Amino acid sequence: MSETKAIELICFPGAPSLPIFAAQEKGFFEKAGVAVNLSTTPNSAYQAENLINGTFQIAGTAFDNVVAYQEDAGVYKPESTPDLFAFMGASQVQLALVTAPDVKTFDDLKGKSLALDALSTGFAFVLYEMLARAGLKSDDYEMVTVGATPQRWESVREGKTAGTLTIQPFTAMAQSQGFNVLQTSTDLFDCYQGGSFAASRAWAADNADTVKGYIRGYLDGLDWVFDPENQDEAIEILLRNMPAIKPAVAGGVLKNLLNPRSGLTPKGAILPDGVDTVLDLRSRYGDGPKLTDHARYIDLSYYNQVI
Repeated sequence: MSETKAIELICFPGAPSLPIFAAQEKGFFEKAGVAVNLSTTPNSAYQAENLINGTFQIAGTAFDNVVAYQEDAGVYKPESTPDLFAFMGASQVQLALVTAPDVKTFDDLKGKSLALDALSTGFAFVLYEMLARAGLKSDDYEMVTVGATPQRWESVREGKTAGTLTIQPFTAMAQSQGFNVLQTSTDLFDCYQGGSFAASRAWAADNADTVKGYIRGYLDGLDWVFDPENQDEAIEILLRNMPAIKPAVAGGVLKNLLNPRSGLTPKGAILPDGVDTVLDLRSRYGDGPKLTDHARYIDLSYYNQVI
């Protein structure tokens, strides 16, 4: 029997990790020959630094983060250009602009502070696009760097900031407590490559079987989550792994997660049109050149060998 390969995985906290939870609990990773230890990241800079330095081998991250660090546009500044790439998709991710109970329109945001993970991430660019389309200018509001979704939601809940972008389950949690959703990314874009799985090209080349084992285990977990017969147990797994979710909203969180427009992408595909959206936003809101080359950030060879 071949040796089980250990993987240190770092993801943002959120419901899109459900297939990972399922793969761990149902033994799909073990069956695929890998042992996955999942950690959550407090922010994108911490995740990038520790993926690049090898503390973690795989990251579940916004696809734009891969683009940002390959373009030397990330918050963390490594000594040399990293060799990160996305090897599988994860989700479109419905980003919701959650605001304080008294902020009911975009105009109500004027003079207020908004919480972000960092000022130059892909999700920040989605927020800039929302605000621009609503007619707000950059001097109408202040952006504040706070961290990942749990910290940002807490900042809004405590009244320190007036709004932020959230993913599930934090969107449902906010709505259940009387906070508003002014708009979502699915209102703006037909397709958006939100989540992806990324690694170092050099590490992947030296550990191809480990990468493919991860892909195989994740896809088995994803198929299990999408199976209608497993919905009740999927909710139990979600609640067990994310105790902050209240049972009353768990069904709605799962429904959103199983909608490919707002949640998990069937078969873990990377969506070319969604990649175009990410590159267009970074080209317009970032300081760099116009970006169009998918192959600069993506290599699906490992994925294609599995499916």
